[in-house]
Amino acid sequence: MAPLDPRTPVAVESFLAAVVDRLGGRVAIVKPQIAFFEQLGWPGLRLLASVVERCRARGLLVLLDAKRGDVGSTAAAYAAAYLAPGAPLAVDALTLSPYLGRDSLAPFVDAARQGGRGLFVLVKTSNPGSGDFQDRGIEGGGRLYEEVAAALGEAAQTLRGPATGFSSLGAVVGATYPEESLRVRERLPASLFLVPGYGAQGASARDAVAGFVAGPNGRREGGVVSSSRAVLFPSAAARYDAGSWERAIDEAVERAAGELAEAVLRV
Repeated sequence: MAPLDPRTPVAVESFLAAVVDRLGGRVAIVKPQIAFFEQLGWPGLRLLASVVERCRARGLLVLLDAKRGDVGSTAAAYAAAYLAPGAPLAVDALTLSPYLGRDSLAPFVDAARQGGRGLFVLVKTSNPGSGDFQDRGIEGGGRLYEEVAAALGEAAQTLRGPATGFSSLGAVVGATYPEESLRVRERLPASLFLVPGYGAQGASARDAVAGFVAGPNGRREGGVVSSSRAVLFPSAAARYDAGSWERAIDEAVERAAGELAEAVLRV
């Protein structure tokens, strides 16, 4: 791999700043994937902090896609870095892997409760290989992802909000598996879902909201639908020159918002 060109973090920061500025007031949450910042070394982590600050200035929540999960003091250190009161790189929510067991999630649950943060635990992910392990049958019947969802129930109850009834402990449930999302919903009725797989991975808006629930306003609610590549790198950008690529991003955002708005009306 070639050495990092020092101009790269500067260019990425300029691009992401322009994107965030276009999203303010149009979306609720931005989901940075930490790996793409880490590959830039320490300048990338500084860039991530800059993006988080810019999102906050635009009134956007930040959900850091880091998929953390570790034991004891290591889990506590991750939680302190991102979720605890006074965290040096505080975000509003964090993705977690549950496969080291419930004790590995406990420090994150404690930090989320103390700091008013959110958690999204991997349950049934959108990638084609998710079934290699998540769909494995378990003793007594059912699938592993269903067991993971059920195991989160107690912690989810402790983080339920009094105003909405939803828990700040949510589940990652891919839009590419709408039937499975219904099974997860049975086990986590009060959890918000983080739903990847809509757009570039081929799932429809209707698939994306399959695990949502009927809300009091006549619309389906209960999750956050993620669209990353389809917004950041829309195919329509090829029609525009370097000075007007923003129009392609605007069109991608408006198209996604329109499709999802229509989907949540189908209660």
